Amino acid sequence: MNDFTSCLAALLLLACATGTSAGPTDDGLVEAGAQPPAPPPVTVTTEQPRGLAEWQTGPLPGGVLFRPLVADPRWPHFAASWQRYVDDRQLADVAAVSFGESFALYRDRIGRGWWEFGLHAGVFAVFDLDAESADLVNADYLVGFPLTYRVGDFSAILRLFHQSSHLGDEFLLRTRSNRVNLSYESVDLRLSYEIGTVLRLYGGGGYLFHQEPSNLDPLSAQYGIELTSPWPGPDARWRPIAAVDIQHREENGWIADVSARAGLQIEGVLATRRLQILFEYFNGHSPNGQFYKDRVEYFGLGTHFHF
Repeated sequence: MNDFTSCLAALLLLACATGTSAGPTDDGLVEAGAQPPAPPPVTVTTEQPRGLAEWQTGPLPGGVLFRPLVADPRWPHFAASWQRYVDDRQLADVAAVSFGESFALYRDRIGRGWWEFGLHAGVFAVFDLDAESADLVNADYLVGFPLTYRVGDFSAILRLFHQSSHLGDEFLLRTRSNRVNLSYESVDLRLSYEIGTVLRLYGGGGYLFHQEPSNLDPLSAQYGIELTSPWPGPDARWRPIAAVDIQHREENGWIADVSARAGLQIEGVLATRRLQILFEYFNGHSPNGQFYKDRVEYFGLGTHFHF
């Protein structure tokens, strides 16, 4: 028994001497031979207020200061829609596609806000789905240079742009339509104000110059409203949206052209894209350049991509 007691005492003394336990003791000290625990990481907060951190400056900064107009039929972006024309003499089922986007070329601070110069370009085409080869009916080409400004919830865009319109060859041969060489340069200004993340109001006007036909009346006006649902919450990737865009042109006697769209907006598609799946309705003079004098009405369903 004495030998056993002597061995046990020797083992305890050896354990204490070599520090077989590397963890902290009950009184918060580290036993001999143990490595002290690593200190917790120090987090340095460099986040700026949202209004300052949201926009980069310099060349090719990414994003745009003036948000796209959801219901404007001629705002450049990537889209594909099916449209059903109501009581139209030429068209019934139509595929409408667009390719384009707005890009910021340079952005900088000015006072409490930002200014930006960019490129604004798009192609808008409609195809007759009831024709044997889904004929191209009309294609409009737009390229312009927007100068934009933003401070807080207010933004403005001044655009100088060119637009030209062309009939599809197969449609022209099949229908023997009279082609109009529609082409013009235009300058327009739009002002926008966002109320929180729910409501947006905008309005402005434009002026045509160097237009063909040369007798086109030059003045136009545009205004609209956009609604973004606060449900299902600030961290959700998707939410319902709705928008109405109204345009008046002197050439068409200032009669209202009404475009309405509503559906779902999904954020973070393909990492940085915004996808909209929208029902749409239009009633007014055709947005398709060659048919600008024709009254049309259609409803449809489309997908819209924005950078």
